[in-house]
Amino acid sequence: MSDDNNTPVFQIQRMYLKDMSLEQPNSPGILLEQTQPQVDINLNLAAEPVADGIFEVAVTATVTTKVGDKTLFLIEAKQAGIFEIRNVPAEQLEGIIGIVCPQMIYPYLRAVVSDICTRAGFPPVLLSEVNFQAMFEAQQQQRAAMAAGADATSLPN
Repeated sequence: MSDDNNTPVFQIQRMYLKDMSLEQPNSPGILLEQTQPQVDINLNLAAEPVADGIFEVAVTATVTTKVGDKTLFLIEAKQAGIFEIRNVPAEQLEGIIGIVCPQMIYPYLRAVVSDICTRAGFPPVLLSEVNFQAMFEAQQQQRAAMAAGADATSLPN
């Protein structure tokens, strides 16, 4: 079998926890609070080529839990994967990187966040399911709207 075979290739090379941070800046005093904390969860997706046909895709969750205006705990976890993606049309590559890869990574990230909460002495934070396809499509629409806006502002008066 030669290297110039045009058969599409999609393989997971490795899954790994790339970064993990836990902060409890107001402990131990805030641990005595009886007020229900507010939980804010943000997700971020990043992807970059590592080598020819090899991509790193990372999903980051930032979980901020506050009681009033004081932080109870802050967790930032970045779960990543290295994927081999070859001989795939460019229009499909974005979807694979923006939808398929994060869908494979996310369950690991959910487990890590839940586990670190428990190990820190708190009830687990369960990250809800994410529709990466809807997220990807919304980003595509936002990009198209921004491009249309940039085109409109660059038109001569």
